[in-house]
Amino acid sequence: MIYHIFTYLRKIFDIPGSGMLNFISFRAALAMIFSLTVALFAGKRIIRMLQRRQIGDEIRDLGIEGQMNKKGTPTMGGIIILLSILIPVLLFARLDNVYLLLMITATVWLGMIGFIDDYIKVFRKNKKGLSGKSKIIGQVGLGIIVGCTLFLNDRVVVREKVEPHTPDAQLTTIGDQKIWSKESKSTITTIPFFKDNEFNYDMLMPGEGKTKEMGGWIIFVLATIIIITAVSNGANLTDGIDGLLTGISIVIGTTLGIFAYLSGNIIYADYLNIMYIPSTGELVVFMAAFIGALIGFLWYNSFPAQVFMGDTGSLALGGIIAVFAIIIRKELLIPVLCGIFFVESLSVIVQVSYFKYTKKRYGTGKRIFKMTPLHHHYQKAGNSGIDAHIQRPFQPLPESKITIRFWIIAILLAVITVVTLKIR
Repeated sequence: MIYHIFTYLRKIFDIPGSGMLNFISFRAALAMIFSLTVALFAGKRIIRMLQRRQIGDEIRDLGIEGQMNKKGTPTMGGIIILLSILIPVLLFARLDNVYLLLMITATVWLGMIGFIDDYIKVFRKNKKGLSGKSKIIGQVGLGIIVGCTLFLNDRVVVREKVEPHTPDAQLTTIGDQKIWSKESKSTITTIPFFKDNEFNYDMLMPGEGKTKEMGGWIIFVLATIIIITAVSNGANLTDGIDGLLTGISIVIGTTLGIFAYLSGNIIYADYLNIMYIPSTGELVVFMAAFIGALIGFLWYNSFPAQVFMGDTGSLALGGIIAVFAIIIRKELLIPVLCGIFFVESLSVIVQVSYFKYTKKRYGTGKRIFKMTPLHHHYQKAGNSGIDAHIQRPFQPLPESKITIRFWIIAILLAVITVVTLKIR
């Protein structure tokens, strides 16, 4: 909004310094500072409001030491995150950018699904909240919107290097180098370990021409639906210890923000030999607000938490990460970058499947983990799980230790994700 206002005013008045708003890096810095400020100052007031209304989380007794001490801690703190993202984005980003509009849509869409779930749990005293089927329908709906928009919108293109005789090829000068390239709609994406580091979804379809191309887009839309559903649910499962999901999301968001900046800059994209996607640089402003909001929220969410984000925050965070990765064509790196989400979800699937199998076969259900998702397993296992050689007798692991170790793993996965781009 501010960008568009100053752009209009510059046509009439010569406002000193207004040209700084043309730089993505400057607006990203403003967005991060503003989102951090909103989270810190508005967050305190929102937490007090939640406390006054007694919007506390109903803590289940998991048999974990200290777990019941959290009873009454305000939930629905995801409202702080959503406001801290949306307000700076609306102020400092270009609102005519299709990618940015998709990110705003994803944030509001999944934030509303999470809010409804929390509302049912808190105000209607229904611990089950929104049914799993309703959540899936909402996530699939968002996946269809994102996939179809990327397919149908003419401004969604990638620039590929082509031969000089290719139709519609353009000669582009990058530094001292001249290259032939072409902007086109494509289902091409980034994949690690391939020679050219790129993969096209239409390679999965037989045939040639328009049929193959259309089939590629259908597979792309289906992949979008699956990725958004999987990542948002994975983030939701990871949100079980103070500060855990918040810190991991900061690491993932920083990595994706770097990718967006590089992919949206033709010079850096050519230098690093990665895919150039015009107009995605604007997403850096969104991701800067995302990171600032999470840092501000972590102030209150770190152990011992003064507020929980609830599904209002966790579903939205997972959806934001998924949609962002899809837009910048890095969705196939998600299993590595979001490896913790993947493992947390896998631990639940394995636990439930094994329990059902052993109950059906032996009459008594057995478990592989002491508790799932995986972070609860380490809480129950205590020092006997990973530190038995240091501490005896059994002691429960502090939440903060588990959280920080998961953060360290998230950082390592982020580094590996970046490195895979050059391992071909």
